[in-house]
Amino acid sequence: MTLEDITRLASGHESETLEFKQSTGRRREGTATLCAMLNHRGGVVLFGVTPEGKVAGQQVSDQTLQDVSAEIQMISPPAYPAINRIRASSGLDVIAISVSPGTAQPYQYKGKAYRRVGNTTVTMSAEEYNKMLFERVHQQQRWENQPATGWTIEDLDLHEIRRTVTLAAQIGRLNDSLGQNPEDMLRGLGLIREGVLVRAAAVLFGKPHRIEYELPQCRLRVARFTGLDRSEFSDNRQFIGNAFFILSQAEAFLRETLPIASRFDRNSMKRIDEPLYPPLATREAIANGLCHRDYALGWGSMGLAIYDDRLEVSSAGPLRFGLTPSELFEPHESRPWNPLIARTFYRRGIIEEWGRGTLKMAELSLAAGIPHPEIEERSGSLIVCFRHGRSVPPRRRGPAHIARQKVILTLLHESENGLPLREICAEMALHDSERQVKRALTELKNRGLVTVTGRGRAARWMHSSGTLGDQ
Repeated sequence: MTLEDITRLASGHESETLEFKQSTGRRREGTATLCAMLNHRGGVVLFGVTPEGKVAGQQVSDQTLQDVSAEIQMISPPAYPAINRIRASSGLDVIAISVSPGTAQPYQYKGKAYRRVGNTTVTMSAEEYNKMLFERVHQQQRWENQPATGWTIEDLDLHEIRRTVTLAAQIGRLNDSLGQNPEDMLRGLGLIREGVLVRAAAVLFGKPHRIEYELPQCRLRVARFTGLDRSEFSDNRQFIGNAFFILSQAEAFLRETLPIASRFDRNSMKRIDEPLYPPLATREAIANGLCHRDYALGWGSMGLAIYDDRLEVSSAGPLRFGLTPSELFEPHESRPWNPLIARTFYRRGIIEEWGRGTLKMAELSLAAGIPHPEIEERSGSLIVCFRHGRSVPPRRRGPAHIARQKVILTLLHESENGLPLREICAEMALHDSERQVKRALTELKNRGLVTVTGRGRAARWMHSSGTLGDQ
């Protein structure tokens, strides 16, 4: 580091990654700041620069450097920053100490952990410290890389394994000489260790009957809500299976449920019909959720919730490694919570460059003419929200749907006290599912043709004034 570098740094303001100390007389505060920088994004502490950014320098002897080094040695786990001595003027020097983000976070100085908040150094809370310590331990001992006790290769979907290996070889992301032996293929994917399957193999390729009873967190919840909240829904289902099954079911639900939106090309005034949300962007959101979610949470799941104005993709578990939602839409290093699962998705071609998933979602959304996706943490889950901001035409109602509504109105008109859902379903045609009946009731209610009293199984549907009329 040169005097020119020091002058350039001092011309700016103190920040999360830069701190000025007038002299090494404040080396204790400076070392606490170095500890905080190790726990965050790294940074530089300059001794011999005033708080206003003036490069004043100080007298530096061998003893001065030894005193600074002694303070740094009180950081635990051990850290080895770069220490530079730069001549500022006749007889005066600046000491610049630089650290990168620590690889063994969290770090402590004299038994306390610190973090940076803007340009200040504060003591880290016990909760923050424990979370960071858990993330450090997770890198070696993760839920996904532990033995899948009781699981054998016979419990896995061999067709899906072969398909994954074939696709990975075709795009050059896996050696094509693995052969067709299941154990060799799983070893090539890093999913078997000393003949024992790891949990990631069960998540990726497990057969439904084993997953249903042993891995209930491998679950997808889908719903289509009527309106902007969860008070009414027209579809509500759940699926349990391996990660590739969940991905396929999620995409199928979006294809079946999302309407087609229309826009006009500015140059030709030609109408373009396309999905309400770009399929590649929603696929990226679902795949990212499957790779980054916390499978150790037994209650966890993936979720798709469609509202009139938005689509929400949820996955169990918070953001990790100090990332914030806003930072996900900036260039950032990819640190998947489940590297084995993420690597298999990458090899199969489902996700592309690591660390670009959220950036790709934003690019695809903006290219499709819809707003930038939003990301937030809510109730222990991470939510990716797509908003369309478009005028969506109402769904066309086919003859069967109209006939279903007419039958329901007739049933309710003939009943003085109304009927519960189960009795309405019992009176309908055999091919009418409960989901179809619920959807018809919801639409009739929204049009003021029926009313409902009570909630849940006690709810009763009543006929109100008005007729079905034209659709």
